[in-house]
Amino acid sequence: MTAVVQQGCTVWLTGLPSSGKTTIATALAERLRGDGHRVEVLDGDVIRSFLSAGLGFSREDRDTNVQRIGLVAEILARNRITALVPVIAPYRNSREAVRKRHEQSGTPYLEVHVATPVEVCAKRDVKGLYAKQAAGELTGLTGVDDPYEVPESPDLRIETQKQTVQESAVMLHALLIVRGLL
Repeated sequence: MTAVVQQGCTVWLTGLPSSGKTTIATALAERLRGDGHRVEVLDGDVIRSFLSAGLGFSREDRDTNVQRIGLVAEILARNRITALVPVIAPYRNSREAVRKRHEQSGTPYLEVHVATPVEVCAKRDVKGLYAKQAAGELTGLTGVDDPYEVPESPDLRIETQKQTVQESAVMLHALLIVRGLL
């Protein structure tokens, strides 16, 4: 299939661990690729393993990680690729710095809050983090014993506990259409 000529953008999906960020991004990426769009998923865990290897989980290291991912996303978006970025990014000022970088380069940026309650995330516990934290084997879990600053005015808020993955991806797809990004 021939790639569709498109404007690039960054779609930043922020939320607690196990909220569904990567699952939604992956579902949307499959749909976009099927329609011929150029898309990349910059999963926070994968990026941390390579681009941010060696960083810890202090506030400073988390901010550095977010800024690195934000730069890569902005470069991709500037080059007509839709960058889907499922990253916790717990601090509002760090996310805002990424948004400003995009604005300065004239690159579209959307913030999506995957607003799944911590109780639901803990039940999903995809990586076993909540169980480790409850057992005293882990500290600094975002949203439990480390802060998560909820976006005040995201472009979209998705409550995954109330809908399927596909319904969430459809909502996000619709936002891209409304904003003229597809």
